[in-house]
Amino acid sequence: MPNQRFPKVQILHIAPHEIKFILSETDVSVANTLRRIMIAEVPTMAIDLVEFHANTTVLNDEYIAHRLGLIPIRYQPPESMKGEDCNGAFLPHRECVCYERCPRCSVEFELDVSFDEVNPLRAEEELMAPLTVSSQDLKTNNESVIPAHFLSQDEQDEAQDAGVAIVKMGPGQKLKLKAIARMGTAREHAKWSPVAVATYRFWPVITINEEQVATLTMEQKQELVDICPDRILEIDDLTGSIKAVENAWELSTYTEDIKFHQDSLKKRKEDDDFVRIEHSADKFIFTVESTGVMDADEIVMSSLRVLKDRLNHLAQEVENLKDM
Repeated sequence: MPNQRFPKVQILHIAPHEIKFILSETDVSVANTLRRIMIAEVPTMAIDLVEFHANTTVLNDEYIAHRLGLIPIRYQPPESMKGEDCNGAFLPHRECVCYERCPRCSVEFELDVSFDEVNPLRAEEELMAPLTVSSQDLKTNNESVIPAHFLSQDEQDEAQDAGVAIVKMGPGQKLKLKAIARMGTAREHAKWSPVAVATYRFWPVITINEEQVATLTMEQKQELVDICPDRILEIDDLTGSIKAVENAWELSTYTEDIKFHQDSLKKRKEDDDFVRIEHSADKFIFTVESTGVMDADEIVMSSLRVLKDRLNHLAQEVENLKDM
């Protein structure tokens, strides 16, 4: 029977749109499972149906519907300041018992913008410019479900538009529609994926053979340090030996430049390497960036919930087979 493991998580950096953490004391199968769940199994809200009432813009209905589907839709309860898991608040529309749609499985957005009505209200210097219809123009019937106009405050400060741009319109043009947002997962369509980036790297294990390094001259040591493009090595000012820099785990890309060069420094080919860089089999550096639908830490917590539910379901099915 395999040894029981107790995975640990160490947070390196956390922000509403990004989280970096170390997952240790587990193996690559668990790390990859967690990554795949974050990409495709965490449920979110996304616009899934669009009813057009008027569209005289330069883009056809299908193009605008596609753009609406890619706008991040954020579930943010009134008492919370962060995007949260919508799993308990809504039902998947295929599981709901309603005839077509209801507040339990969907949220309605309305958009009604006419250039001729809005233009007189704009600043004088903008009167001759096209009008940008953005996610700010979507009006929701559920205050807890809103478009994520910007990923972060920095993005909002640098943006030229009021939100995610949908279409630009000119004189005489109008856009009126109703959009229906539903809960789903990226297994069905990528628009439901909560992450822009969900990846992990192996923790580097850097081993320096002090006995071998002692046979090198100072010039050869400096060559070994300089040849590594990752700049993960340095010379100790006190001992004159080679050591790894403090943030080597963050810089290392497992380049082979250093291996090829140190082979040329060996007196014999069979001699041990001066520096060996290997990946850890039980420690991983995760980077997760949100699309805006949920805060990054909520994505991680939701993925763990999904994994737990799947394992509980598997355990129950195994028990059912035993009873047969």
